[in-house]
Amino acid sequence: MSAEHFDDGLLDDEVELARADTALRELAEAGARVRREAEAAKGVEDSLRGTGRPRAVVAVGADARLLRAVLEPWCPVPFVAWPGPGLPGWVGALDLVVVLAPRGGDETASAVRDAVRRGTTVILACPGESALAEAGQGRDTTLIPAQTGDPLALAVVVLQLLHVVELGPEVSAESVASALDEVASRCSPHADLAANPAKDLALVLADALPLIWGGSVLAARAARRVVETLRRASNRPALAADADHLMPVLEGAEPRDLFADPFSDPFAEGGTAALRPALFVLDDGAEQPSIREARGRLLAAAESRGLHVRTLRWNEGPEVARYAALQSLGTYAAVYLAVGLGRYSPPT
Repeated sequence: MSAEHFDDGLLDDEVELARADTALRELAEAGARVRREAEAAKGVEDSLRGTGRPRAVVAVGADARLLRAVLEPWCPVPFVAWPGPGLPGWVGALDLVVVLAPRGGDETASAVRDAVRRGTTVILACPGESALAEAGQGRDTTLIPAQTGDPLALAVVVLQLLHVVELGPEVSAESVASALDEVASRCSPHADLAANPAKDLALVLADALPLIWGGSVLAARAARRVVETLRRASNRPALAADADHLMPVLEGAEPRDLFADPFSDPFAEGGTAALRPALFVLDDGAEQPSIREARGRLLAAAESRGLHVRTLRWNEGPEVARYAALQSLGTYAAVYLAVGLGRYSPPT
């Protein structure tokens, strides 16, 4: 696959950045959305206190897998992230169903209807005035009134409430919001290329087929969310996977030509440049021996082929805050990649 021309001058061009204002503003307001969801859910916490321990927890909807990544090592009862439609056949009155529907869409409607019909305890996170909220009404349903349509913000609040019923670790919405604010500050469009980690990352992404790896469960989850945004931003392949699945791609890459002129312009006179794999490591501070071993193998393979390697590191705050920060940093880089590729520019 050939690279498109990437103009790094666009990354500090006020006119071009203004064209990406909607995407950049959405990222900048991520922390505020978490605080807004947390504020709206304050009254819910008291109603959940004293809830007995369920036989099992089933999560459905947006970011159900994030809940699984956080809860699985901690939850004292079996936990399932169910893709739907409906619910597993074994779910009944002894279980808890958690539904995340930040926009109240129909994707989770069959699961809500199944849960109410079976007399299951339900925590339903969706807009209070939606048809889904109406379908979930029942004496065993607790409604978390979604405000912003942001899956991550709503998932953070649900995690916070699941700690109240002793099903998950303590999660602080404020710590997540603060981490997102800090990323927004560092990656602001007003921060120039020399001081902006996301713009710097976009430069590496410009001529790369990104292979993204996260060692911990949450870093791996963040990697998958980042490649989704990269694919949408660039219309190029991007892969997030376990180390064993990335190794064949790294080992199969052509070695870098040691005699190639690093200052030649491949786009001169209508030329093209081939995209090469590049390894991006998401580091959230997890340092278990298995993570160090896998990271070492990946770095050695990339180095042996002369591939670009970049580490995105965020070690500050609780683990969910680190996850949110890594995801946000990668998403900022995806937006700046699109800016540099001229995706926001009017057609000429």
